Amino acid sequence: MALRIVRSHAVADDVVQEAFLKAWRSLDRFELGRPFGPWICRIAANQAVNHVRSPRSREDPLPEGHAEARSPGQSPLDAVLDREAHDVLDRALDTLPAEQRAVFVLRAVEEMSYAEIAETLGLSPGTVMSRLFRAREKLARALGSYLGPAARRRAGERS
Repeated sequence: MALRIVRSHAVADDVVQEAFLKAWRSLDRFELGRPFGPWICRIAANQAVNHVRSPRSREDPLPEGHAEARSPGQSPLDAVLDREAHDVLDRALDTLPAEQRAVFVLRAVEEMSYAEIAETLGLSPGTVMSRLFRAREKLARALGSYLGPAARRRAGERS
């Protein structure tokens, strides 16, 4: 999750390390009856968003070959098309503000529910829905030329 927000392996490693240190220092405030996963995820997401917001951050694109391994049976054309799709999506994700990117990543990639995202990021469910809606609108506009006229018409219907 941190990697998808900060867009750099090295920075994501630092963000996650800082998140674990922060969690360790705050362990006395952790409520034992609650699940640990959303708590640590919230800390990591906040660290990632704070890093992206900071003036010292420089978001470099993810290096080549960061995508998941492809199946050995994939044709060369499919591999090229998959790579192109990943590149287009990465560029589109780069256009989102960190707060929208975090909500989108938690929903689309981590497959969290609105309630889980709200708890993880310390937001109201309405704020989660609003940020997700705006992120999807921006991504639809950014990906419109790639996805074709039908996708542009669909995005226009929602505006």
